[in-house]
Amino acid sequence: MKKNVFLLSAVFFFCTGQAQNRFEVLVERPNEKSLVGLLSKKVLSSDTSFSWYAENHKAYQPHAQGLATLKNYRDSIQLLAFMGTWCEDSQFIIPRFFALTEQAGIDSSRLVLFGVNRKKETWGNLAKTLGIALVPTLLVFRNGKEIGRVIEYGKFGQFDRELGEIIQQSFGGPH
Repeated sequence: MKKNVFLLSAVFFFCTGQAQNRFEVLVERPNEKSLVGLLSKKVLSSDTSFSWYAENHKAYQPHAQGLATLKNYRDSIQLLAFMGTWCEDSQFIIPRFFALTEQAGIDSSRLVLFGVNRKKETWGNLAKTLGIALVPTLLVFRNGKEIGRVIEYGKFGQFDRELGEIIQQSFGGPH
């Protein structure tokens, strides 16, 4: 457990301290661009190959309670997300996830996004170490410890609602 806390602290420190994105571009299938490594909203929103980003970011209306919870605890949590730029679920959820974090006022230093290839691999076996089998996967951390995760759309089909519930449970109810 101490190893995971150290690993995650190092990931957040390294990733949020870097001014540049660090990723590689793969072509795993014809006419398909995959980004593997450390990504950002800027990379996804400015790449013309990813027209899905703007469409899904703009269309999003957050779950009210999930948004309220993220706002209340925005300075007490860290978020680590894994996505595949090739994955339709990631293309739908990740732009909305960024919209949610923006509306909640979560500082970008508290958010790290990794792109994975079709085998769900990223640098340094991080996805494997954290048990990432499906994308997108959104992990929530408090004091360097994982308090929960939302896999794909989550158990309710509303990733934002589930994120809020994970956070509320960790802090012992509404704030």
